[in-house]
Amino acid sequence: MTTSPDLITIGTMARLSGLTPGALRFYGDCRLLVPAVVDPVTGYRYYTVDQRERAVTIRQLRELDVPLDDVGRILDGDAESGAALLDEHVAELHRRAERATRLASAVKARLVAPPTVVVPGRLLADTVERVLPSVATDSEIPCLTGILVEVDAGAVVLTATNRYRLTTGSVTAAARTGNPFRTVADGSALRGTAAWLREHENVGLTLDDDSGALTLTGADGERHRCPAVGGTFPDYGSMLAALDPPVTRVIVHRDALAGAVRDAAAGTIDLRVRAAALTVGHRGHDRVLPADITGADLDLSFDRDGLGAALDTAVGPEVLLDIASYDRPVMIRSAAAGDLTTLAMPVRREEHP
Repeated sequence: MTTSPDLITIGTMARLSGLTPGALRFYGDCRLLVPAVVDPVTGYRYYTVDQRERAVTIRQLRELDVPLDDVGRILDGDAESGAALLDEHVAELHRRAERATRLASAVKARLVAPPTVVVPGRLLADTVERVLPSVATDSEIPCLTGILVEVDAGAVVLTATNRYRLTTGSVTAAARTGNPFRTVADGSALRGTAAWLREHENVGLTLDDDSGALTLTGADGERHRCPAVGGTFPDYGSMLAALDPPVTRVIVHRDALAGAVRDAAAGTIDLRVRAAALTVGHRGHDRVLPADITGADLDLSFDRDGLGAALDTAVGPEVLLDIASYDRPVMIRSAAAGDLTTLAMPVRREEHP
């Protein structure tokens, strides 16, 4: 395929808009920011420069947890109604912009050495805590007790897997210098930094080239060192790429689905996917949830606690379920300022009386 010189890649759009590539794919699949061109052979997505403003607006609204429906109304409705929806957010937007400007100057002035990457402390803490449930609790495979930290293309990507579940999430970098890097940081050490990370607007990440340890540095110069875990982390990118393409896609409010799962009795629960509704059922007790559904009708089952844990990691008001079959891993995707992907494996369906 030959692309127009006016088109830009998803990576360039990510840098221009402040959204991660995963978040851009999420909003494209939700039909909120549809790429100008999708290569039918490679699946590569291309955008026009004119779409940058829409992408930036989506990011700003989602940082305030504005639901997808309201984002669409603001972007596609008339100016008066859009302004009315935006008015309630203006004060918060100004407050965040002023704080970011003030503390960015403090970071530049106080850091002893420029870090390889700077990310918002709160977003990094949230992502660490969301991938932690997928860290292995036994040391049979040592590297799985850690979290893979990858710095590349203006984002920090955190990934964990215990062989039964995989979660990966990314945070857009506020600044980056030097070469990309990756290391497997000790999961317990990263867990211990979460509260400290939330106290800092921005945090620098650097890599010890000799030991592979990850160092986190606050604006006041305080540092936390996370040792590296030995071994080769699984090639999760190839694992995700090898998944069967979805035959059904479901967009549903995260809290509604998580609440229905949480309220079900322990054990196996059923998910019945139909034209415009998702039903969460357990032994005759059903909860019907409104959902945006495309594709084939499907019935599948999950362990309640396993699916609940996967939903608890989601970010933003909605989750997107990509379903290939009743017996294949379901990809649970979500996005706000960053994005998160979790794989949840269905279980054998029970025949309820």
